[in-house]
This record gives sequence, structure tokens and C-alpha cells, in this order.
Amino acid sequence: MPADLRGAVYQIRLAQGRVKEAEVVRAGRLIVAIVLLLLIVFPFYWVISSSFKPTNQILKPEFFPHSFTLEHYRQLFAQTAYKHNLLNSVLVAAATLAFSVAVVIPASFAIYRMKFLGRSLVFRLILATYIFPGILLLVPVYQMMSTLHLVDSLWSLIIINVTFAAPFSIWLMQGFFDSVPKALDEAAALDGAGPMRTLTTVILPLIRPGIATIAIYGFITSWTEYSFASVLITSDALRTLPVGLKAIMGQYTVRWGWTTAGAVLTLLPVVLFFALFGKFFVRGLTAGAVK
Repeated sequence: MPADLRGAVYQIRLAQGRVKEAEVVRAGRLIVAIVLLLLIVFPFYWVISSSFKPTNQILKPEFFPHSFTLEHYRQLFAQTAYKHNLLNSVLVAAATLAFSVAVVIPASFAIYRMKFLGRSLVFRLILATYIFPGILLLVPVYQMMSTLHLVDSLWSLIIINVTFAAPFSIWLMQGFFDSVPKALDEAAALDGAGPMRTLTTVILPLIRPGIATIAIYGFITSWTEYSFASVLITSDALRTLPVGLKAIMGQYTVRWGWTTAGAVLTLLPVVLFFALFGKFFVRGLTAGAVK
């Protein structure tokens, strides 16, 4: 066999080997993706399916339920304080969302667009707030709220949620402000626009995905917060959903039907909210991670 022909055959076999190797790698990645998907999706499926099972079938290891019932949902609303817990969580989440946006946007504009003494120090201090776990602040926060007479008030939860959501949101907005050319600020200043008018008329329309991102983050942070809600709220009438679900579970017995039904209804607003605006959140995480 001529040398050039042997070389061609070798190249063909080498290419075939690379194709087979790529197929094996692709198949391995697909298997890993399927396994991870099952690990993530299965707990949600089990909770959702259990919420529709009769009580005597919930703890049975059946993948497909034989019968369905809405009794757990009816009892949840009729015999528990779930409606009040839901209303409290909606109020806290909506207020946290609104105040987070109202605080983060001007703060981000000042840090990323304005020059003042100590700007770098302020930015580093904002990020330094995440050095300590939030659970370490339970006692001093309770003492502070007690001094302000805000214990057992939804305002205490709103203040805490905004406080913990704002630093990360300000860091997240850096990518969005950097994506807007500073020449637009200079052009607006030449036209006589002040800082606030530049922010509201020039920058805000261009960073709407960023606003949606911090709104989603503030909503999810407040919707799922448990530690401070369990300490700062003492009355049953002001409990939020995470604390209310813990009360539904009970101390000695667990009503699995009520618990799974409450978990599904608690998860539903987050899923719908993220389905509508999740693309902005993902885009915001990507933009905030790149300078």
C-alpha cells in the first residue's frame, strides 16, 4: 500500500475514533443531565402528587397515585390560618420588592455613575455585609426592633428583607450600569438635565432587565425568609407562609396532606413569577458577573 494511501486510511480511522469519542462524551453528558433532572424534579413531583392523594395513601411508596382528591386543599383553607399567612406573605413580598427597587436604583446610580469621596470604600462595605451569616444578627436585630417597637409587626420583616436584599442587588446592578455608555450622561448634562432626571429619563429605560432582576430577587428573598419571621413575629395573625407551614406540621403529629398542599400553593407564586420574568433574572446574573 502506498504511503499516501496509508496516511489517508490512518486519518479516516483517526476521524472515526474522534467521532465515536464525541458520541460517547455526548451520551455521558446526556445521562448525567437526565440523572440530575430526575434528582431535581422528583421531589417536586412527589410533593405535588402527595397533595392530591388520600390520607391513607400519602406515605405509601407508590409512584403513580391510584386516586385523587382535593380534600387537603379544602381543609387547608377551611381549618388552618393559611389564608392569613398567604396575605401576610404577599404584603411583605410586595413591599420588599417595591422598597428594594426604590433603594437599589438610586444607590447604584450614585456608586457607579457619580464621583464622591469614599465611593470605593462604600462599595466594599456593601459587599462586606455578606461576610457574616444572617443568623448571627438575630439577637441584635431583635433588640433593635424591640427598641423601635416593631416586634410583631410586618414592617420589621420588610425592613430586614430590604436590608439583606439590597447589597447583593446593588452589586448585581453594576453590569447594567456599565452597559450604558457614560456619554449619554454627558449628553443629558449638556441639555441641562440633572442627575435625577438623567437617571429617570436616560438610564432607567435602558436597564429595565436589571430592575426586573432585583425585583425578582427581592420577592423570592422575602417569600422564603424564615429565621427572622419566626423570631420577630409573635402573634398567629401575622405569621408568614414559611412560619405558618411550620405551625401546620405540628409538634407531635404531621398532617402530611395539609403540609404538601400548603407547600404546593406556596411554591406556585414563585414558579409563576419566575416563569414570567425568569429570563430577566438569568440575564441579570450574567450581566452582573461580567465587568
